[in-house]
Amino acid sequence: MILADETLFEGKFLRVCKRGRWEYVERVNARGAVVIVAQTEAGKVLLVEQYRAPMDASVIEFPAGLVGDIAGDEDEAFELAAARELEEETGFRARDFAFLTQGPPSAGLSSEMTWWVRAIDPERVGEGGGDDSEAISVHEVSPEGIEDWLRSRQDKGVLIDPKVFAGLYFLA
Repeated sequence: MILADETLFEGKFLRVCKRGRWEYVERVNARGAVVIVAQTEAGKVLLVEQYRAPMDASVIEFPAGLVGDIAGDEDEAFELAAARELEEETGFRARDFAFLTQGPPSAGLSSEMTWWVRAIDPERVGEGGGDDSEAISVHEVSPEGIEDWLRSRQDKGVLIDPKVFAGLYFLA
């Protein structure tokens, strides 16, 4: 993490920083995030849908979560965070994870880094849906019909995180 010249505000989860004329946010409680690209043995792509307060709308995303956000485990490996988040959000457990890439999800807004992984051989072990603070719907979508399915969700007012299209690139 690069240190800011000035902290403008710090809350429980985010800090607003200033470097020169540039204002941006960084996480107070995590080292970054992991995005999990997963496809079941039947070939279905695993996506999640949840309400996102900043957008005041439901958003379709790949399963994802914070890395190092558990007290006492701030140095958590991104693979462990991926395993925890995949099972928590989708009810699937992967045999392993393959590193795909890492980078900033919104370099003009945040100092956050994301690690992208592919879930190897995910199998259902539970219901998913997130933790007590989340209401996540799990979608298993055929790759052949995914563009039409995403368009139909958009037609119903659901937003599509552009990272979904990046994840589909990794599955191709």
